[in-house]
Amino acid sequence: MSLTELEKLESAILVAAEDPADEDLQGDLSQHGTVLKKMQAKLASPAVREWIASRRQNIRPWLQFINVNNFGKPDSLPRWSKRLVKNIDHFQSNYVFVFLGLFVYCLLTSPLLLIALGALAGGCHILRLRQQERKLMVAGREVPLAQQYAGVALLSVPIFLIVGASSALFWVIGASFFVIMLHATFFKHEALAGAEEDAELFEVTMEPVQ
Repeated sequence: MSLTELEKLESAILVAAEDPADEDLQGDLSQHGTVLKKMQAKLASPAVREWIASRRQNIRPWLQFINVNNFGKPDSLPRWSKRLVKNIDHFQSNYVFVFLGLFVYCLLTSPLLLIALGALAGGCHILRLRQQERKLMVAGREVPLAQQYAGVALLSVPIFLIVGASSALFWVIGASFFVIMLHATFFKHEALAGAEEDAELFEVTMEPVQ
């Protein structure tokens, strides 16, 4: 290939690189990338993920949580109050999952409530899809998606009342309170503290294997 042909090829490459169509394409790609990043930022809430991760890390062993050998009646009212505070602080993540388990159980045993929640989620999903296609305008003003969600939620209140959502909510709260208070009252935190001290002493006195 001659020097002249190489110069022509180089010129063609430079022209292609400076083509406005390519710049438009790069601009479109950059714009779409920005939109995707914004959507990912909205969907992935750092606060929620951090809270869930912290709850999971602080979960105590479930065998320890339900060990019947560690249950006993408190001897006095001051000891009961101290035990209650310590157990709630120690098993708070376990108690959160107890509440979530009772909530899921309530949903599974209430088909009408489950259908109502599914209808609410479906309505919000339809609103989101329609918002992407065309903005909702009322009296010449755009209605934000959050306000549309709020409107659907308000319209769903009578339906949830009919299917017994209020009674289900009170049942979940009452059952969770009863189970948590029962466990925190009768679980002997003193035995747990003694077991932890024994474990720490065992780790200190244990010699490394050569």
